[in-house]
Amino acid sequence: MSIPIKLDNGEIKLFKGWRVHHDTTRGPGKGGLRFHEEVDVETLKALAADMTLKNALVDIPFGGAKGGIRVEPSILSIGELERLTRRFAIEIKEMIGESKDVPAPDINTDERVMAWFADTLWTTSDKHDNGLITGKPFAIGGVLGHQGSTSQGVLNAVRNYLKRSEGSFSQLRAVVQGFGKVGAPLCYLLSSVGVKILGISDVTGGIYCSAGIEMTELSKHLRNGGQILNFPGAEAVSKEDIFQIECDVFIPAALGGVITEKVAQTIPAQFIVEAANGPTTLEADKVFAQRDIPVIPDILANTGGVVSSYFEWVQNRQGIRWDEGEISSRLLSYLDLAFEAAWIKASIDGVTLRDAATQIALERVVDAHKLRGLFP
Repeated sequence: MSIPIKLDNGEIKLFKGWRVHHDTTRGPGKGGLRFHEEVDVETLKALAADMTLKNALVDIPFGGAKGGIRVEPSILSIGELERLTRRFAIEIKEMIGESKDVPAPDINTDERVMAWFADTLWTTSDKHDNGLITGKPFAIGGVLGHQGSTSQGVLNAVRNYLKRSEGSFSQLRAVVQGFGKVGAPLCYLLSSVGVKILGISDVTGGIYCSAGIEMTELSKHLRNGGQILNFPGAEAVSKEDIFQIECDVFIPAALGGVITEKVAQTIPAQFIVEAANGPTTLEADKVFAQRDIPVIPDILANTGGVVSSYFEWVQNRQGIRWDEGEISSRLLSYLDLAFEAAWIKASIDGVTLRDAATQIALERVVDAHKLRGLFP
């Protein structure tokens, strides 16, 4: 759809937006809203399909959806961003509902954007369905711990892998590509369990420290207005060189398609954990298989966020609240079961974790299609 808004200077500007439904056989569509200058319909189709697989793999009753606006939100004022969000909500209103399609935050969207989106739909409707969107602020129906749940899920995926490969956090050296909504909390979580973080990068570039980046000092540096690149406790490296730091685990936590065939041929990591959606190209995945480098795929590694969203949806529909301990316990239970199923299938069938996880998810979607049959 086209999304016109009035800018602060009175100019009318037109933006392009989309909402994609991939498959809703197992339940309402579920997927984030992305505000990014490179958003296009083909990317959103792929991400919606990814959500179908992800939701099936962790066995929550959702299908796959995704949406977004092609915009660089940093150039907009808060007022302009709010008007853009609210107009977008109206444009896709007929697609949204707690039993139809339940959006959530994604790149460059947060609980404030979700609050604007939800308020628009509640205000223009004759009913107040809290469960029509997740990732909301706690005061209007959100859940505790939602913001860090994707990062928590990635950490748990690393833990599950180490448990089965006889490794330990204290011996692990990590590089994290992307220091945003997922990558930043993940770095602090990894550091808190004893992982040595050798490299970190963001959109401006990266840093490297052979002794490990001190996250407490980096946090102070950033709070005082510093940037990743000029952190005095580390050596600056380019965005490309971050892929060449020797480490045990490399974690892409930014945009999709960053690990190309060329990168995969030389990346000096023992295993890969995909915190981003679709960070590894098909050609690169084949290279990793040839090099015998295990990859914990996105549909297995970064599902913490959508499981947390599911918990929010359940609580909204039931009109109850769980405490943080119960949410954390339930989250780990869902993630552990999914990892165990994929690991066992990969071991028995002699396939990669990605193939095993994808097969499990597809089988569940196909079973749902068969059981529902064809109307009329």
